[in-house]
Amino acid sequence: MAHARDRLIVALDVPGAEQARALIDVLQDSVGVYKIGLELLFAGGMALASELASRGNRVFIDAKLLDIEATVERATASIARTSAEFLTVHALDCKTLDAAVRGRAGTGLKLLGVTVLTNLDRDDLKEQGIDRAPQELAVYRAMLAQEAGFDGVVASGQDAAALRQALGPKMLIVTPGIRPEGGATQDQARVATPASAISAGADYLVVGRPITAAPDPRAAAQAIVAEIESALSG
Repeated sequence: MAHARDRLIVALDVPGAEQARALIDVLQDSVGVYKIGLELLFAGGMALASELASRGNRVFIDAKLLDIEATVERATASIARTSAEFLTVHALDCKTLDAAVRGRAGTGLKLLGVTVLTNLDRDDLKEQGIDRAPQELAVYRAMLAQEAGFDGVVASGQDAAALRQALGPKMLIVTPGIRPEGGATQDQARVATPASAISAGADYLVVGRPITAAPDPRAAAQAIVAEIESALSG
């Protein structure tokens, strides 16, 4: 990645494709990757993904796939046809992960295993019947994704250092739940600043509301890119 901005993924968490296009027009080249999540996927997001990719933009489809193998395999193949660069799949079991690997065969799609959502803490995991600390679980699931042939994982910046140690230098680590110093955590339970996540070993940062809800989204993106650049050179 030649520029710090290439490491910044902006979450297009807006109600529809027209709002997303307006936001993209404001951000222009201040970010490296555009992420299309569930809200936008169900409101024209797949067509938008193809449109952006055809224009040379890097696209991240945050579908968080989890289903029986045949469905995951076919859904992955369908998403790969948009020419998106990244796709998320829940890293819960080998059947799901292996199906996604089969589905992306012969394409340039990079698969990212979702470890533990950043809005979950240990009490939330206990409700799911899982008696593990979030970081311990994140490392376990990340190892499953690595063994399956995934390109990277999605995890809290608080887990990035442990993941980098466990996974080695080649696996991508993508960190959501990024909040600038002093920013509100909102509905996130395990957040990190841009600098702390990069310093811990993250390759990409996913940022939504701190950019998209800012009075000047482009300036907010540029400020985060500056913080990434400082962390990389520090």
